[in-house]
Amino acid sequence: MRSALAPFQVRSFRFQWPADLATSWAIEMETLILGWFVLTTTGSVQQLVLFGALVWLGSLFAPLFGVAGDRIGHRTMLCATRGLYAVLASILTVLTLTEALLPWHVFSIAAIAGLLRPSDNVMRHALVGQTIRADALMGALAISRTTADSARLAGALTGTAGVALIGMGAAYVLVTLLYVTAFVLSLQVAGHRCAESEPNSHPLADLKDTFAYVWAKPDLLASFSLAFLVNLLAFPFVLGLLPYVARVIYGTGQAGLGYLAAAFSGGALVGSLIVGANRLRLQAARAMLIMGAAWFVATLLFGLIPVMGAGLVLLFIAGFVQSLCLTPLAVVMLRASDDHMRGRVMGIRMLGVWGLPLGLLAAGPLIAWIGFPATVLLYCGL
Repeated sequence: MRSALAPFQVRSFRFQWPADLATSWAIEMETLILGWFVLTTTGSVQQLVLFGALVWLGSLFAPLFGVAGDRIGHRTMLCATRGLYAVLASILTVLTLTEALLPWHVFSIAAIAGLLRPSDNVMRHALVGQTIRADALMGALAISRTTADSARLAGALTGTAGVALIGMGAAYVLVTLLYVTAFVLSLQVAGHRCAESEPNSHPLADLKDTFAYVWAKPDLLASFSLAFLVNLLAFPFVLGLLPYVARVIYGTGQAGLGYLAAAFSGGALVGSLIVGANRLRLQAARAMLIMGAAWFVATLLFGLIPVMGAGLVLLFIAGFVQSLCLTPLAVVMLRASDDHMRGRVMGIRMLGVWGLPLGLLAAGPLIAWIGFPATVLLYCGL
C-alpha cells in the first residue's frame, strides 16, 4: 500500500492527480451528453459518428503538440488546454440554459476541443515523467491509468443519468465546474525548464527522424499497427456508437446508455487494477496480441446479439481485455524505445487514435446501408 501511494508524496502529483481526474470526468460526461443531444436532435447516425470523429480530430497533430510542449513547457501547454476547455464548456452552458443550442454549435465546439484533447493526454504523461522519481514512475503511471478508467465509469453514469435526472443545462454546469477545477489545480503542478533546441533543429525534422526510428524497429511498428487497428475497428462501437446501440438496437434511453458505457468502463477498471496489482504474469508482446484478438471476439458478439443483458456482459468483457491489451502494448513500446526517444515515440503512438474517427466515419454509411450487425461483422469478424 505504501508503494502504491508513494507518488502522492510529491506535491506536484498531489495536484496533478485530481486535476487529471476532474478533466477525465468532464470529458466523459460531455461526450455522452452531447452525443445524445446530436442523436435526439438530428435523428441521424451519420451526424452522430461525425461528432464522435470530431472529438478525436487533434490526434493527427499529437506529435507536434509533443514538440511544442518541449519548447514552451508541458505545464504551460496543459494549463492552456484546460483553460480553453473551461471557456468552451461555459459557452455551451450558456447556449443550453438559454435554449439556443443547435447541432452546428456542438459540431463547431467539438472540433476545437478535439484539436486540444491529444495535447492534454500527451502533456499529463510527460509531466508525470518529469516530476516523479524513476523508482516511483511505474506506480505513478499505474495510478494514472486506473484513475482514467474510473473517470470513464463515473462519467458514463453521471453524464447520461445526470441529464435524465436534472436536465442538460444543470448537467453542463457541472461539466464546466469540473473543467474550471482542473484548470485551477493544474496551475499548481510543478513546471520544468524547457528543453533546449539545437540551433538548426526544426520540429518537422524531429518528426521525420522519429517516424524513421519507429519504422526501423519491428516491436514499435507492430505495437503502433495494433494500436491503429483497435482504434479503427473495435473502439468505434464503444466510443461513438453506443448512443445508437442504446436507442435503436436496445430501445432504451439515457439511463440505459449510461449502463452500457459503465459496463465497458467497469471492465477496463477491473483489468487495470489486476494488471497494476501484478495478479497476472503477462508476457507483454504475447499478451497484447492474445487480448487484442479476444477484444475483437467480444465486440463481434456484442454486435450480433441484440439483447441488452448479454450486451452488458460482453461490454464488460471487452473493457477487461482492452486493458490487458493496451497496457502491455505500452510496455512493449517503452521497452523498445531508447531513453531520448520515448517522448517522441509516445507522441507518434497517439497517431494510432486517428483510426477511431476514420472507423466512425466509415461506420455511419455502412450501418445505414447494410445494418449494424453486418457492420460489426465486417469490422471485427473478417
